[in-house]
Amino acid sequence: MDLNTVLEVRDARDPVAWRPGDAWLAGGTYLFSEPQPRLRRLLDLSRMGWEPVVLLPDGSLEIAATCTIAQLSRFGRSLPAAAAPVIEQCCRAFLASFKIWNMATVGGNLCNALPAGPMISLTAALDGSCLLRSQDGAARRIPVADFVTGAGRNDLADGELLRSVTLPARALARRTAFRQASLHGLGRSGVLVVGTLDPLDRSVRITVTAATVRPVRLSFPLPPSAAGLRAAITRAVADDAWFDDIHGLPPWRRHMTLRLAEEIRAELSQDGAR
Repeated sequence: MDLNTVLEVRDARDPVAWRPGDAWLAGGTYLFSEPQPRLRRLLDLSRMGWEPVVLLPDGSLEIAATCTIAQLSRFGRSLPAAAAPVIEQCCRAFLASFKIWNMATVGGNLCNALPAGPMISLTAALDGSCLLRSQDGAARRIPVADFVTGAGRNDLADGELLRSVTLPARALARRTAFRQASLHGLGRSGVLVVGTLDPLDRSVRITVTAATVRPVRLSFPLPPSAAGLRAAITRAVADDAWFDDIHGLPPWRRHMTLRLAEEIRAELSQDGAR
């Protein structure tokens, strides 16, 4: 779609002061998908030269904000880590064309903060932390689960950008279980639940996305009972925190979350008993 209110596109490497009407441009799959009447200038990140995915010496994984879904998928398929399968599963949760896969970015998916964003699901489930940079060079880190503050809302300040997301080595060493539900065979995720089991201490983490307006993370020192998990989800998600749109009503999202979370609990409990 033409953005006929945009008057200028600038290379993000150029030192320009942030002003109202600016937006960062990465893959552009969201920006160019619908009218953006408030925008006047785009700051293009495509020439920043950031390495898409880097396996750091300590075993953690640094994913650049400009990394495309296709690049992350290729890297994940070759990653020798227990959690590697969930990378591909979340990439596939896009249900997108090859054009979107090769243009949409991890950072864009996070910054859009849509409940169904599968990169939010992936990075929140694996204890991801966002590196944010302001135009004066200041940097701060924030957990992915706190970066997304609501449906379509994030913690970015004016002029601040998401530089990368880091997944710690210990999270990558966990066993994972993945469940997703949509109202239609090729529909947007209405519920997405990821569970992880730490092989060292048998702790379990359950991350709920798509069904809720922001990521919900639950931690258990040992695999919980079915009743314990259900009670924890019920306590953690307020009635008004279940997302409501054409891709699923709150009662259905709640029901499916509880059902899929129990499937994950049973799967991880079996793994933990091995």
